[in-house]
Amino acid sequence: MRTYLTKTLDQRATIWLPKAMLFAVLIAAMAIMAVPSAEADDRPVTFADLVEDLSPAVVNISTVQTVRGRGRGNRSVPQIPEGMPFEEFWDQFRDRFEREQEEPRQARSLGSGFVIDKSGIVITNNHVVEGADEITVSFPNRDDYTATVIGRDALSDIAVLQIEHENGDDFPAVKWGNDEVSRIGDWVMAIGNPFGQNGTVTAGIISARNRNLGNTNDVDFIQTDASINRGNSGGPLFNMRGEVIGVNTAIVSPSGGNVGIGFSIPSNHAKNIVAQLQEHGKVRRGWLGVGIQPLTEEIAETLGLDIKDGAMVTRIEPDSPADLAELQEGDIIVTWDGKEVINSNTLSNLVKRTPIDKAVNVVIVRGGERQTLSVRTGALSDEQSGIVPDDEGDDERERPRDRSGRELVEGMELATLNDSFRQRYELDTDVEGVAVVRVSRRSAAYRAGIRAGAVIVRVNQRKVESAGEVVDLFNEAIDAGRDRALVLINLRGNTVHVPLRLTTDNDDN
Repeated sequence: MRTYLTKTLDQRATIWLPKAMLFAVLIAAMAIMAVPSAEADDRPVTFADLVEDLSPAVVNISTVQTVRGRGRGNRSVPQIPEGMPFEEFWDQFRDRFEREQEEPRQARSLGSGFVIDKSGIVITNNHVVEGADEITVSFPNRDDYTATVIGRDALSDIAVLQIEHENGDDFPAVKWGNDEVSRIGDWVMAIGNPFGQNGTVTAGIISARNRNLGNTNDVDFIQTDASINRGNSGGPLFNMRGEVIGVNTAIVSPSGGNVGIGFSIPSNHAKNIVAQLQEHGKVRRGWLGVGIQPLTEEIAETLGLDIKDGAMVTRIEPDSPADLAELQEGDIIVTWDGKEVINSNTLSNLVKRTPIDKAVNVVIVRGGERQTLSVRTGALSDEQSGIVPDDEGDDERERPRDRSGRELVEGMELATLNDSFRQRYELDTDVEGVAVVRVSRRSAAYRAGIRAGAVIVRVNQRKVESAGEVVDLFNEAIDAGRDRALVLINLRGNTVHVPLRLTTDNDDN
């Protein structure tokens, strides 16, 4: 009997012991999951604690601007012939109309801002305070203060204000964060005054980074789906540690209201602008002295390159930092000061943010080979601009020779550049190359943006001085099995590389 009971207990232990161990493991796992982790802090159950701590430093900014006249231009009420009925009443109406047209009026606007230093330093957007005669900063506790502009920068859309106060009060302030450690998908929170509704809190995530809004500034924006509306401009975008990682600036919306696409100036960029405005009252930006365009797939293919990113040099300003560093037209800049250059906009922003007179290592691709040059940045005085025509189409190629030195090729009539051509198209004396006299509207050259008055400076990165040289280089490209030639043109003072489609023997006529 004892033997039977012992055997039975052993069997039951064999059956239930693994189940008990599994149950214990599950209980332990549930206990571990119940313990808050560092990652859980990034997915808050509520934003209430952050809002309570941060809201006192977020302010409403109202401005008053005096506008001359009533915006009716130079219109005036005409006079009527003497002796007409109601002449006296008409004269009174005309006089009143013209007085009202000349009377100044006050325009008011609202925006947001935040205190970044307890002494009363406020950050907002330039467009919130631009042209303002009076600026009032209002805190959530209903305290109002007059503020003055320390400095503002239109290109980055940042303005720094100083609250005027005599009693030496310390103001509630928030801290800058490092936007570069934030990732797409991280939670963010915006506080501001949309449509004048003070202290409005919205939350969302970082939707994207490095957004550019039409080359009108030098900012690579943070995109967020946290609701941002009119009046949020200049307000802070917070991470979950309560740090400012962005200055809310713009929205994209067909209706003018929030559709979940808002943009903020990254905090690291804003901090740099703010520091310069506080120190100099203006922003000093780096300058290279080049005209640039993006490296496209067509251009890379034409040059036989296996790279996809970079900025292509189209023009070198005389005596500029680029000229002194011996950069050349046709060079492709792929790295600036250790940072990858994705396109021409990336390079432009990197150069502008580089301290003046700093020696920078620049990696370029020249003739298919990588080289490293040292460039010392200058100070930007005028914004650089250029044209980037599209390359489309495919058309017939004409190659009859003209004994006068002109050539007909790819729908273009080419000629030696002379004084008459320079005068007609107002070309600078330093522009050298081959003149484009006419362009057929049916040609690939026309569709690529080449027009009469353009000057072909280089073909496949080789200088040309005669129409015959252009034809020879086109033929050389075709013989090498290429269907495009890279043409550097100067048009109306701008230089740009055009990957021109060539007509080969296999093309349909």
